[in-house]
Amino acid sequence: MGRIIIFTGKGGVGKTTTAAAHAVKAAKEGMRTLIVSTDMAHNLSDLFMKEIKEEPAEIFDNLFALEIDSNYEMNRHYGSISEAFKNMISFKNAKDEEIMEDIVVFPGIEELFSLLKIQELYNQNIYDLIIVDCAPTGETLSLLKFPELFSWYMEKLFPIGKVAMKVLRPISKVAFKLDMPNENAMNDIEKLYIKLGMLQSLLKDREICSIRLVTIPEKMVLEESKRSYMYLNLYNFNVDGLYINRIMPADIDNSFFDQWKQIQKKYLDEIHSIFSNIPIYKIKWYEVDINGVSGLERVMEDSLQDANLFKVLKTTVNETFAKTENGYRLDVYIPFTNKKDFEIFESGTDIIVKIGNFKRNIPIPNVIRKYSIASAKLNEEVLSIYFE
Repeated sequence: MGRIIIFTGKGGVGKTTTAAAHAVKAAKEGMRTLIVSTDMAHNLSDLFMKEIKEEPAEIFDNLFALEIDSNYEMNRHYGSISEAFKNMISFKNAKDEEIMEDIVVFPGIEELFSLLKIQELYNQNIYDLIIVDCAPTGETLSLLKFPELFSWYMEKLFPIGKVAMKVLRPISKVAFKLDMPNENAMNDIEKLYIKLGMLQSLLKDREICSIRLVTIPEKMVLEESKRSYMYLNLYNFNVDGLYINRIMPADIDNSFFDQWKQIQKKYLDEIHSIFSNIPIYKIKWYEVDINGVSGLERVMEDSLQDANLFKVLKTTVNETFAKTENGYRLDVYIPFTNKKDFEIFESGTDIIVKIGNFKRNIPIPNVIRKYSIASAKLNEEVLSIYFE
């Protein structure tokens, strides 16, 4: 069983360098390693100073790199589905058809196929370790939550849709001059639905997949790191490490940097205080750009000497259902939040927890569906929802 480690953080904090230094270390220790970039603004090619495209390229023994082209992956998997949608509409001219090309691409679908590519590579069992260099935090959160969200919609609509297609297909051709999606397209949708379920299980398997945050000791970045940690826990991902990048070396003897060091010390102390439950690694601020394998080896030798670095460093249980005297209780671990931040809704077979612009649909087990929400309490970063 291989491992997947996903690196994310605010733009410009050094995610790619941190992820790539891990990849170099793993490869030099004999692990067959693949580093994957899902960021649309790829820079692995720049970092390794080698052309990297949509298929894995060898960097050196045991190390391979891949910059996922989401459009390339989407065309591989999504062709018959998008073609079916286009066949349902008649076009007056080529311009209308070109506009439809954009319409049939659902928001977030390209990123979804980036994740499906990672799943495909993992299932091939070629690599001992897959390291994922993700886009900045907001995009990463949208990316990671998309399989669950898309699966939820497909679960609600797909059974009805499949029956409707069988009924409407003979009528549509005669009455409306439309081509409804054919069996191939519907089979592709079904396959996509199954893949999404497997993808969710893979990303949330705590023995396989870890998410690690990269930050720097500055106020704005720290606040975003806290929000990211909160949302990742809300969506039930396992965050097992934090990397503090660009720390001023203590031995700099220059008064110009004295105040910088004081500011950094303040935020370093705060980071250690609030993230005390997960391992923390420190990476210093280097005097030159980190480029090429030799530059990454410096980071590796200075900061990544933990023998357990590629193991699961911490396992957090984010969601639990428990029996109570009057019914059941759902506990959801949501750090860095308070009562006024979130809303709770009951919707059929789901509990919806909304924080800011993000919401999570948590399926209710069958045994609890005859109960209703009686109350909700937030205590020591755990949201407890009582069903009676």
